[in-house]
Amino acid sequence: MMYFLGMLLIPIVILVLIALWAMGVYNRLITLRNRYENAFSQIDVQLKRRHDLIPNLVNVVKGYLGHEKDTLEAVIEARSAAISATSAAAANPGDQSAMNDLASAESNLNGALGRLLMVAEAYPDLKANENMLALQEELTSTENKVSFARQSYNDSVTAYNTATELFPGSVIARNFGFSLAQLFEVEEEVQRDAPKVEF
Repeated sequence: MMYFLGMLLIPIVILVLIALWAMGVYNRLITLRNRYENAFSQIDVQLKRRHDLIPNLVNVVKGYLGHEKDTLEAVIEARSAAISATSAAAANPGDQSAMNDLASAESNLNGALGRLLMVAEAYPDLKANENMLALQEELTSTENKVSFARQSYNDSVTAYNTATELFPGSVIARNFGFSLAQLFEVEEEVQRDAPKVEF
């Protein structure tokens, strides 16, 4: 009888150990996913701050660049597209399509801002404007914060993706619907630079 109970107990112990291991892997994947989603929320905060600065910049510049209407409209359109892309990415951080759209929209916004600031350099009164100088400082600070937040997000995504791909965690990930997350990368080398805001 004791032998029979011992034989019955061994498979139960093995099943319990496997279940505990699976729960541990599952919980680790949840933790890592929550970390990269939180890291994206930090990007979201900084991008919203950046997007909120742009209308102020456009308003300050508008008085000086009345005949540069196309440049101002390009910035406004790029900002609108970036806000939409940020909202879509915030709804599903790590989604490949949403992150690619966000990277593209932010690259376009960087380009439009860069063109605006290049045009603005030709106006000495604008370069000396206190509001412009304050916005320049805020934009530079925000660009740095976006860069740091993006690095934190990419580090978190890398840790999550590694845990999702490595065996035996990949077995749990595949069976419980954990898919790989997309890094937030700027595609073209020229677009990796923050817009120059120095006068």
